[in-house]
Amino acid sequence: MKNIAVFASGSGTNFEAIVSACENGKIKDAKVLLMVCDKKDAFVITRAKNHNVEQFVFNAKDYSSKEEFETVIVKKLDELKIDLVCLAGYMRYIGKVLLDNYEGRIINIHPALLPSFKGAHGIQDASNYGVKVFGVTVHYVDSGVDSGKIIMQRGFEYYGDDIEELEAKIHDVEHVLYIEAINKFLYEVK
Repeated sequence: MKNIAVFASGSGTNFEAIVSACENGKIKDAKVLLMVCDKKDAFVITRAKNHNVEQFVFNAKDYSSKEEFETVIVKKLDELKIDLVCLAGYMRYIGKVLLDNYEGRIINIHPALLPSFKGAHGIQDASNYGVKVFGVTVHYVDSGVDSGKIIMQRGFEYYGDDIEELEAKIHDVEHVLYIEAINKFLYEVK
């Protein structure tokens, strides 16, 4: 059995997709044991409670540094023998402490076809630029911003101008692609 931790900061739709995939066997022999969140009012906390997933919710301002709260997170990951950390809308940069302990075992999903449109506003940036092929990237996390080695990507054409419709299409792709990428990470030769 593989142990997964999911880090999120918002509503948690990708968290929900990952947990459900573990529960229904779409992610083989794996379980989400921990959800880490940096926003005390995020809906992902409710989702974690609904699935009986342990939560670690923190406020970065309660710690003297990123190193301090990441040290606490690493201790929790180690206690639960986490094999894979999945960032799913976690809106903090991963620092040295987490990377030193889990590099090569932290992946992220990004709502654009990297290396284009890095950062927190990938969908809006791509739309503003006028692209007609949008997509999703799953990649390893490194010390840069959305700069880690790409694991999987999937694109689609979109010619509309409704950002909410576009975001919904992106989420639909994310929820399928992330599951495929997690299986690839856990069970295929790297």
